[in-house]
Amino acid sequence: MSAPTVYDVAERSGVSIATVSRVYRTPDSVRPQTRERVLAAARELGYVPSGNARGLASRTTGVLGLCFPDYADPDAETAAALKDGDDDNAVMLYSDQIIRGMERAARRHGYALLIAASLDGGPESLVAKVAGRVDGFAVLARTVPTEDLDVISRRLPVVMLAGPREIDHLDHVEVANRDGERELARHLIDHHGLRRLVFVGGEADSPDAEARFDGFREACRETGLPVPDQPELRVAMMTQAEGARAAEALLDRADEAGTVRPEAMLFANDQMAVGALQALERRGVRVPEDIAVTGFDGIPLSRLVRPTLTTVRQPIRRLGEEAAELLVRRLGDRDREPVSVELPVALARRESCGCG
Repeated sequence: MSAPTVYDVAERSGVSIATVSRVYRTPDSVRPQTRERVLAAARELGYVPSGNARGLASRTTGVLGLCFPDYADPDAETAAALKDGDDDNAVMLYSDQIIRGMERAARRHGYALLIAASLDGGPESLVAKVAGRVDGFAVLARTVPTEDLDVISRRLPVVMLAGPREIDHLDHVEVANRDGERELARHLIDHHGLRRLVFVGGEADSPDAEARFDGFREACRETGLPVPDQPELRVAMMTQAEGARAAEALLDRADEAGTVRPEAMLFANDQMAVGALQALERRGVRVPEDIAVTGFDGIPLSRLVRPTLTTVRQPIRRLGEEAAELLVRRLGDRDREPVSVELPVALARRESCGCG
């Protein structure tokens, strides 16, 4: 059976070929109702958005793909550059390290790496940049709708990076988010005697942030502390600037209510925690004497700020390496059983909690 084409999608959805193309290249230029009709037809047909899709099953490109939203944080990059001069490693954030790891492993197997990172044009645009140009690709959780990934995976190997395993027949790699945050919170409670802890998370559909919040709740439950239903605050973008605003908001909330401030602020990632350190310093709050601050990820900036940041180090670069290895193995054996790999994390005890 031949692969469905743009002509088939156009016929099924009752639009022109040009409209189908615009849905994938410039989705905002198409009315939402029309766009959804085209995407629904594409999913039903198993259409892969690429001019080269017809030959996808038989050809090889020598290229692996990586697909993720570009959550750049200029504040964090600037801070790292100021701290460490011309050291490129200092400005590496989460996505940068995944890229490095995947690129290194891909090159080891003779593959190049194609990166699709954008917030413009939506997930359809991201898929269009990758599908049909690569032999297989890795995609960060919640970057592309599950139903679209399911369609694409019928044509080429897909590895899901981070988050829960949403599609059973796909290879998947993640880190022990829940265990790491649980250990971190227990460290603050058991070793530093802190009791008034607050967690600042991301949006509810951020799987890693939610897994970390689950770990925080587990630590509270185990130690007899109140178990919150929701993070104390949620932010839309887990950036340095948002972390600073969150820390300010938590201080203001306590001061306005006349209640005691938290003893510790646990942030769902390092970038937010770094912003919080700066905001607390501006407010004359001492870290860790007045409030302890922690992050998660272990980006290089976490050990360059003052005080150095207590965090959970996840093997970010190894995430990228493992994704490439899984893709190469899948290309060598398309019928093997799918695997889900969980990589371990490690607690980094530093000055911002009173260690180090």
